[in-house]
Amino acid sequence: MQETKMAGTPLGFIDFHNYEESLPALMELLNVGPHLSSVERVVIKPNLVNSSRPPVTTPVELVAAIVEYVRHVSSARIVVAEGCGSPLYDTYRPYRKLGYVELADAKGIGLVDLNDAELLKLSDSRCHLYPQFMMPRVVMESFLISVPVLKRHSLAKVTLTMKNMMGCAPPKYYGFVWKKSKFHKNLHRSVFEMNLYRTPDLTILDGSVGLARYHLGGPKCKPPVRKLVGGFDPVAVDSYGAGLLCLDWREIKHIALAHSVLGNGEAQPVTIPDAVNI
Repeated sequence: MQETKMAGTPLGFIDFHNYEESLPALMELLNVGPHLSSVERVVIKPNLVNSSRPPVTTPVELVAAIVEYVRHVSSARIVVAEGCGSPLYDTYRPYRKLGYVELADAKGIGLVDLNDAELLKLSDSRCHLYPQFMMPRVVMESFLISVPVLKRHSLAKVTLTMKNMMGCAPPKYYGFVWKKSKFHKNLHRSVFEMNLYRTPDLTILDGSVGLARYHLGGPKCKPPVRKLVGGFDPVAVDSYGAGLLCLDWREIKHIALAHSVLGNGEAQPVTIPDAVNI
């Protein structure tokens, strides 16, 4: 899907009020509808690193709002797909605990554990660490919407949309202590190379709250960031998200590596005037 996607709005944001109103407003700002009208399958990839409540993980209410929008503009089959990082349980535990099973039953959508999904073997000569990579087929053959949450990260500095792609990696090949821990030896380069194989077609970044210091807990951003950020350029979204966390994207190696290769870290966001911003 990635190689055929049309140009879209690189980066936009709106002030957050609630998911039911703010998400459709962001989608309209980004002109997402035409990109979905003819696709056969949409994969929504949240950040469910474990079974902790938001803002550690992606709120099911945001994913529900995305499902409603996709249904409004497209007849595509919708699948939620994630591969959690915990070594203690499979992805269906966060699916159950965080309301995703209930959402799937109510809306008639699919749930996939990417840790056990059918794989494709890919190759890319630009990749030094991973000249070959195993990637879930469903991720490669669908329109991919990444839905990360705005968080600092203890090793990567931030975990936004490019880092969110690590959930796609099968632990059979890339796990050790944690299900994705092989990447941690050279984390920034690993995130960059994984995104050379597959970047999201669209990102919706939940900045309604934000985690100020640590990706698995700790203090929330004060005051809450209260932004929904989105775009078709993952580098633009990540650079803007880093700024929301008071960081310079140029000092975050995986974003700097991706700049001018996978997107534009200097892209300026579009928004809508406060008078019409819901």
